[in-house]
Amino acid sequence: MNQKVSVSFMLLGILFNVCLITANLLETKVIQIGSLTVTAGLLVFPISYIINDCIAEVWGFRKARLIIWSGFAMNFFVVALGLVAVAIPAAPFWNGEAHFNFVFGMAPRIVIASLLAFLTGSFLNAYVMSRMKIASQGHNFSARAILSTVVGESADSLIFFPIAFGGIIAWPTLFKMLCLQIILKSAYEIIILPVTIRIVKAVKRIDGSDVYDNGISYKFWKIREL
Repeated sequence: MNQKVSVSFMLLGILFNVCLITANLLETKVIQIGSLTVTAGLLVFPISYIINDCIAEVWGFRKARLIIWSGFAMNFFVVALGLVAVAIPAAPFWNGEAHFNFVFGMAPRIVIASLLAFLTGSFLNAYVMSRMKIASQGHNFSARAILSTVVGESADSLIFFPIAFGGIIAWPTLFKMLCLQIILKSAYEIIILPVTIRIVKAVKRIDGSDVYDNGISYKFWKIREL
């Protein structure tokens, strides 16, 4: 039997992948907003968690698992191509090599930190969302969206920052950045929650889907179970 996906699912999946790839590139810059020091990935990365919430809520954990692995694959693909491009000698007349290499020539520890943090945080986000939906019988979407995001974002930051910047940025500063990222990303979710709620309601109405993950396997590697 052929597996089919809706236009809504396809569009959200594409946006999820674009947000992850964009965030991965923006993470190479540390920005200052007033007295706050954060990575530029903060501008877009929380959107991926909002999309993750929508997919897990409407189509369930199995579809979220598919999108998470597709995001991982696309991130890995872009990183790999970036490293290949860095390794190829630049044209003699081109003066942008140093800047290009800074963005795309990410150190192995940054790549490992980013991909590992993404997988852990995304799967925890989808898992919490799914389990809470069953426990609450589909009620309290706002609470489920916020809590799943806090869990996922916390796991992501706790993995990414020590691996990526440990020994490079002073540990007190790194700890402050880590905590600030968790707070700001979670606040992002809360601020945009009214929009998330409207999107979820609209997608459920258009797609006619509202999956409850009763009796499924939550093993993250079972990608064939759709």
